[in-house]
Amino acid sequence: MEKTSKAYEYFEKLYGKESAEAYQHYIQQPVKDYLRVNTNKISVDALQNLLIEKYKIKTEPVKNFSRALKVVSDEDDLIGKTVEQILGFYYIQGLSSMLPPIALNPTQKDLVMDLCGAPGSKTTQMAEMMNNRGTLIANEIDINRIKSLVFNLDRLNIINTGILNFKGELLSKVYDNYFDKILVDAPCSGLGIIQKKEEVSKWWSLVHANRLHDLQTKLLVAAIKMAKVGGEIVYSTCTLSVEENEMVIDTILKNYPVEIVDVELPVKTHKAFTEYDGIKLNSQIEKAVRILPWEIESDGFFLVKLKKKSETEPMDKIQSSVSDIKMVKPNHKEFLPYRNYLTDHFGIDESVFDDFKFIFKGRDIYIINSEWFDDNLSLFNRIGTKFGSLDKKQRITLHSNGAQVLGDAIKKFIYEIKDKQELELYLTGMKIRNNELITGQYAVKYNNIVLGTAIKTDEGLKSRFPRTKRTQKFEVM
Repeated sequence: MEKTSKAYEYFEKLYGKESAEAYQHYIQQPVKDYLRVNTNKISVDALQNLLIEKYKIKTEPVKNFSRALKVVSDEDDLIGKTVEQILGFYYIQGLSSMLPPIALNPTQKDLVMDLCGAPGSKTTQMAEMMNNRGTLIANEIDINRIKSLVFNLDRLNIINTGILNFKGELLSKVYDNYFDKILVDAPCSGLGIIQKKEEVSKWWSLVHANRLHDLQTKLLVAAIKMAKVGGEIVYSTCTLSVEENEMVIDTILKNYPVEIVDVELPVKTHKAFTEYDGIKLNSQIEKAVRILPWEIESDGFFLVKLKKKSETEPMDKIQSSVSDIKMVKPNHKEFLPYRNYLTDHFGIDESVFDDFKFIFKGRDIYIINSEWFDDNLSLFNRIGTKFGSLDKKQRITLHSNGAQVLGDAIKKFIYEIKDKQELELYLTGMKIRNNELITGQYAVKYNNIVLGTAIKTDEGLKSRFPRTKRTQKFEVM
């Protein structure tokens, strides 16, 4: 960040020359990698040991973060290429990015909305905090960014999340006084992440920040309308401009029935500004927090937690259209034949299916946890993760995502990968030559972990590892 840049000048205005110099020095340092451990799949200690033994990646725990590791050394640059990363054992995520879900603290008993979900860092983190149970809804306006959201939800085997493709500021036309907890990690000018995107310092301007202010305010208004009375909303950005943070909250406090509540975070924080350019802002805003990047070796962030005090006036409702999407319980007559087949073929105990619901959408079947519920099925881009698909004769083929969810419940028709060569063939979608197996569907395991499914034909065992995951670079060690 050059001293002549608008970003540097703005930061110096906020914090003074000494802090601006510290910021300039920090953004020139190598980016620190952090991992959020998916404890639904592996413990923090086990992952730490696995990375050092298998890939020579040294990590260390992060103080006050129970599920985070800091990458200390990775000489061969493998942290984004391991098989375990593809299988969702961990998520590469900035330390600051982990803070908004920690502040919101969702549980499986809460109805939860992530208003700006892609690429899924915070969505998947909240899903894990909810133990992959209950109801989480993630919204994303950009249909192309939904692909990255779906990819990350699938990679981590998230089965408590439905995806909407909506303008976030209009979602209060669907949900009114409804959610217990809402995250608004708003689009912003990115002034806090210059170390990752140094080009931000070249194009950042106050004009751009002011333009985003209006969208950010509209998104937060929608969240307030969607929250229940007593419900909590966390508003966060990875920018440090007052226009996109304190001034948004000041506008909200003047016009909507919310109050700011104290929030405790596991990092050093600073009080938000209550005066800016000679303008006095609401004194409550000092309860909001600012995080300076060089103090925690991660991105700069702003975060505030709001509580809704009374009902808001409802918007005109968007009517759900008639949908061909159907969500059923495992004993429903439409799913029962497939449950019976899977129980018989894979040796799955019938009671295992009681933990789930199943969504029929055309020839595809998706799986979601049994507690998930929403009345607006027709509005969803996707619910849960892919479980299987039906052929022209209405026979089910189990999807790799479905096999990963079922995991050790699968007792029969299992193929154990024998060596690294077979593992590479499977993960790249190739055939494994084997004449000993009988024809049919198989669950494929490696080191006692379900990787996915495969079909045995006369030509061999054909991998059904998802195409989206095959495109990822990986190292077989």
